[in-house]
Amino acid sequence: MFIDRSHAGKELSKELSHIQDLIPLVLAIPRGGVPVGYEIAKALNADFSLIMARKLPYPYNPESGFGAIAEDGSCIILSQAKSIFSTGTIETIKEEQFREIKRQINILRGGNPLPEMTNRTIVLVDDGIAMGSTIRVSIRLIANRKPKSLIVAVPVSSPEVGKSLDEENAVSERIILEQPRYFRSVAQVYENWRDIPDHEVLSIMKEWKKENAH
Repeated sequence: MFIDRSHAGKELSKELSHIQDLIPLVLAIPRGGVPVGYEIAKALNADFSLIMARKLPYPYNPESGFGAIAEDGSCIILSQAKSIFSTGTIETIKEEQFREIKRQINILRGGNPLPEMTNRTIVLVDDGIAMGSTIRVSIRLIANRKPKSLIVAVPVSSPEVGKSLDEENAVSERIILEQPRYFRSVAQVYENWRDIPDHEVLSIMKEWKKENAH
């Protein structure tokens, strides 16, 4: 169990100490991944930024998703969705989530582009993996930028999703601290779980910039 996302980030950073000398780039998926990524970047003295990817939610059950889309347009759609929804419905949901991605880029990343990733060690971070679509579409985006290596570091996932990451050729290493046998949700391994608002992400990023001002 983790007290909160910050605690999870500190625990993950212990498992990443072997890459500290490589000056890695930590990329967190907003919003829940940001407190986790901040602690990792701080512990490793790494570069830190946000990578935008969004779940494609079911219209009648927004907590569940049928795929994901990333800020470069990379998209994953689960095969069963194509038998449930029309192409038009899927495209509408993609457009809605891509608009939110553009809003997040403007608000949370100040409109700045993603940092250079070519030949760098990248650490992709979220507060946990449920279905896996969001992390996979982020992996796809990063792979397209030709990093030297890509480490996926998350506090929790199901054993099945964790194992499936081994099939991602772009992933050099995966670090998952908790893989409950009876996985219900990411929240189950946190004592304190709540939604992270935009202003809290901005506060974390402001603190990061202040600590790393030269």
